[in-house]
Amino acid sequence: MANENQADLGGQITGTVLFYSKPEPLAIELHKGLGVKRMDGPFGFARAGHAVPLTVTEFSPAALTGPIIFVGEEKTPLAVMGLNPNENLFLRDDGVFEAGVYIPAYIRRYPFVFANDPNAQQSILCIDRAAEFIVEGGDMPFFKDDGTPSDYTQGCIEFCNNYEVERQRTLNFVDMLKQWDLFEVKTASHTPINEDGSPGEPQVIAEFFGVSETKLQGLPQPKLAELRDNGALMQIYAHLISLVGWDRLIALQMYKTASAAANAA
Repeated sequence: MANENQADLGGQITGTVLFYSKPEPLAIELHKGLGVKRMDGPFGFARAGHAVPLTVTEFSPAALTGPIIFVGEEKTPLAVMGLNPNENLFLRDDGVFEAGVYIPAYIRRYPFVFANDPNAQQSILCIDRAAEFIVEGGDMPFFKDDGTPSDYTQGCIEFCNNYEVERQRTLNFVDMLKQWDLFEVKTASHTPINEDGSPGEPQVIAEFFGVSETKLQGLPQPKLAELRDNGALMQIYAHLISLVGWDRLIALQMYKTASAAANAA
């Protein structure tokens, strides 16, 4: 799972974040004249995102696309977009997502990201200098002629600020689920069909943390009412409903594998 970047006083970035291979603090001295060029397929970078961080307010729309799971000690919520590492099943070869697929805000904020500066106790806006659509004289420049951030950059700063607010809300949501002991280990499995039509051996596809329906139903009424009133219950149900999406991913993977075999033949 990706960690947040950190910036030191020398302007160097440490840490790793999914998709960002060369993050740099956005600065007029380094990036004057640079900008983002318009591309027909701008999401090629997300091909490696088979599991993408998700904020809690995204659970409902993301549930329509695929499974929402929690991973690691921190129980980080992820939108599952593929079964194999570095393979996003919802992203076409031309860098465009399939119609109707929910694109997480984590992807939409790219190439911008905030890095934490532990010395100044503030966040620094960074860009991924390795992004293919960051070019000299881009259609959407980062800075105006007078050296101030462009309207495009200002809009991206606002988006990143909003994302950070939602990220904190997500941490609070997960902490509540931990405190109330609502998590359990879950597995996603698939039973293939043999050539004779009989069921084969079940295969475990993934193991992850999810909300236990039994524990949820066993909560006292006052706690259930609290979850309902603060909106958390709706997001919990979105997560539970989303787990049906494993079947969609399995079907997509089987279709892709069969198509590749047919093309090879």
